[in-house]
Amino acid sequence: MFKKIKLFLSDVDGVMTDAGMYYTESGDEFKKFNTHDGMGFNLLTKAGVKTGIITTEYTKIVERRAAKLKIDYVYQGRGFGSKLEAAKEICLKEGISLKETAYIGDDINCIELLQEAGIAACPANAVEQVKNIKGIIHLEKKGGEGAVREFIEMLFKQGLIEGNK
Repeated sequence: MFKKIKLFLSDVDGVMTDAGMYYTESGDEFKKFNTHDGMGFNLLTKAGVKTGIITTEYTKIVERRAAKLKIDYVYQGRGFGSKLEAAKEICLKEGISLKETAYIGDDINCIELLQEAGIAACPANAVEQVKNIKGIIHLEKKGGEGAVREFIEMLFKQGLIEGNK
């Protein structure tokens, strides 16, 4: 039986985005985020669930998106060690266990955390190594197409998150 979720964590590229890295002629980078995912984070906040992003890339774009969504924790770049270590640090700060954490990821650098989280999911476009993790939830939507929201809705429906959605 799963524990109630008190912390929701997400990867960015390939989960909140379509995994594309878009560059203009002048070298500006941009990413496409899905507003349905953004509303999902809003629903979590209203339900009292802490939120976080853990990504090995570092961009101002993610910083701005996280600020707009009022995400509680943002770990970017490689300075935090592994994604699992970052999640453990957040759990320590919040006084909760990893078993009270939901995580969505799509690539090999997410595997450790996906294996340790209380409940884990991957978008339809995740790599095979992630899809093969025992017990992982395979979402129908791809990253950048509302996969995060799909996972959040599932958590509410299963009663793993309390509150009005």
